[in-house]
Amino acid sequence: MKSTISTYTLLLFSLWLLNSCKQVKLSQADKAFAQGEYFEAAGMYRKLYRNTKPFNRPLRAELAYKMAESYRILNMPERATGGYANGFRYASDSLMYIQYARCLQKTRNYKEAIVQYQNFLKYFPDNQFAQNGIEGCQLALQWRENPTRYTVKRMDILNSTRADFSPVYGSSDYLTLYFSSSRKEAKGENVSKITGQKNSDFFLARKNENGVWQKPEKIDSKINTEYDEGAGSVTASGDRMYYTSCVADSVKSSTAMIYVSARADGSWGEGKRFMVTRDSSAMTAHPSISPSGEYLYFVSDMPGGLGGKDIWRARLRANEADYVENLGPEINTAGDEMFPYVRNDSTLYFSSDGHPGMGGLDIFKATFNSRTTKWEVTNMKSPINSNGDDFGIAFEGNKEIGFFSSNRNDARGWDHIYWFEYPYAKVALEGYIIDKDDEFIKNATISIVGNDGTNSKVQGKNNGTYRLELIRGKDYVLMAKAEGYLNTKMELKTADLEKDTLYYVDFVLPAINKPVILENVFYDFNKATLSPDSKKELDGLVNLLKLNPNVTIELSAHTDRIGSDEYNKKLSLQRAESAVSYLVSQGIAKDRLEAAGYGKSQPKEVTKNIVKLHPFLKEGEILTEQFIIALPKEQQAICDQINRRTQFKVVSVDYGLQ
Repeated sequence: MKSTISTYTLLLFSLWLLNSCKQVKLSQADKAFAQGEYFEAAGMYRKLYRNTKPFNRPLRAELAYKMAESYRILNMPERATGGYANGFRYASDSLMYIQYARCLQKTRNYKEAIVQYQNFLKYFPDNQFAQNGIEGCQLALQWRENPTRYTVKRMDILNSTRADFSPVYGSSDYLTLYFSSSRKEAKGENVSKITGQKNSDFFLARKNENGVWQKPEKIDSKINTEYDEGAGSVTASGDRMYYTSCVADSVKSSTAMIYVSARADGSWGEGKRFMVTRDSSAMTAHPSISPSGEYLYFVSDMPGGLGGKDIWRARLRANEADYVENLGPEINTAGDEMFPYVRNDSTLYFSSDGHPGMGGLDIFKATFNSRTTKWEVTNMKSPINSNGDDFGIAFEGNKEIGFFSSNRNDARGWDHIYWFEYPYAKVALEGYIIDKDDEFIKNATISIVGNDGTNSKVQGKNNGTYRLELIRGKDYVLMAKAEGYLNTKMELKTADLEKDTLYYVDFVLPAINKPVILENVFYDFNKATLSPDSKKELDGLVNLLKLNPNVTIELSAHTDRIGSDEYNKKLSLQRAESAVSYLVSQGIAKDRLEAAGYGKSQPKEVTKNIVKLHPFLKEGEILTEQFIIALPKEQQAICDQINRRTQFKVVSVDYGLQ
């Protein structure tokens, strides 16, 4: 019995000793976590979990949860979900549901994430963060099936085997790109206990003379230190850079602060702390200077925000912060809003995990509505956004081209730089440039004026065709010119459709040295009265004369072979005069017009165009009375109809120039 008691006492002592050792290690892990050394803490929690017996359910649950939290913050959602799942085996906690859901969402397990968000809402039914999470999961499934037209490509030439992020253009010609990287060339040799990587430095990439990005180069200047530097923003003048630096001291862990560096003699100087708030305990990071230099946008967790990290802005005067304001509830949420990018005075891009999104940080576009004085926020959707963290976007001026960073498809949670472009729907216009006889006109010129500011010219080809690129949803006026021909104008309105569209417009230019038939000019029987349809045809001639103000014409009428010469000449002259009177009534100067009645004295010569319509005729034949009476009755009627015509020919091209 004594022996049994001694054995039992020894066992209890051993368990106490083992548990005491675990408690000491757990406190060390908790201290590392509290100091933000998440990589270090995750490893310690993992070892503790493995060494803890399954029957110690409370401790196992605690370790699994804390390990999962460390991995979540380190952007390792695959490992985090495993930790949360283990935690649920031993205990359930309401907070675990929402963090588990967030990580499931980041691993693209949207359906299970919705279940876990719903479990959390059983405890907190009004929680907006969980409600947004469910909405984001549902939207993500739709956006993946119906992505936007953006093209996204990983930029291997810029990326390393470590983290590369927050690209920013360094000059107004967009030939240089700064970004942050923890690659092996970065200063310092120590691995961060926070991230498990080296501290980040700024690197520079340049385009060569062919516009191709080259391998990045290290910046050997005082802007880079042994500490973390990143998320820079260069002024429009290119002589100042605002950026984030995490300078550690011997007393406490590092805190993100905004620094500014001046560029002189081609080199960035040592960064200096830029104060945007007197609250020394608040972090300030991710600065973005507005193009005008009037405002500095930044991220902070200072008091007065809406929860988590918010986006603020400071008005600058003499390179100092004048006053600071929160951007408000349209942009900021209970989650984190980070990495602002000011594109212009009314357009801001930022990343958030508080608005409904695909998982992690999504990139959002915010447009300021001056009428409502509110920001209107929209998700950039897939493929700009993914189930991972997407942030740090930068545009090449007004073009829908640029770079952003993302940790998508990286199990370690490390960021990489991606290139993007929005391939606008292509709208093209093409057609033939011909004369009234369907003969191709070589080397014509097409002038284009659009309500989008377009004002250009394009040369037609030798084969009488042309092609040009337009923009969707715009109005255009096009005019074709060619030597020896009258100018012709056409109008086109392109549809506002998100798809490639090809329009066809043929230009028919009247030749100066050929008579031109007005196809649809008709008169009452045996009278000179114009029909309503005739006026529509003559309106086209009015526009042509206004478009060619130096031209004078002879407008003539012709009859068929029926009737006397005298009668036909008189009737045809009256008809020509009737047409001329209408042109004058529409604003054409009378001295630019001559009326002529030729009766049946000028039978029509058969052209290629006439042969296409009436194959029994041959090009060059003259439709005289003798020729017509030799034809069958049906063909005679066709020839008589061809001879009955109203036409015009150019008399001079120098009206008003003398």
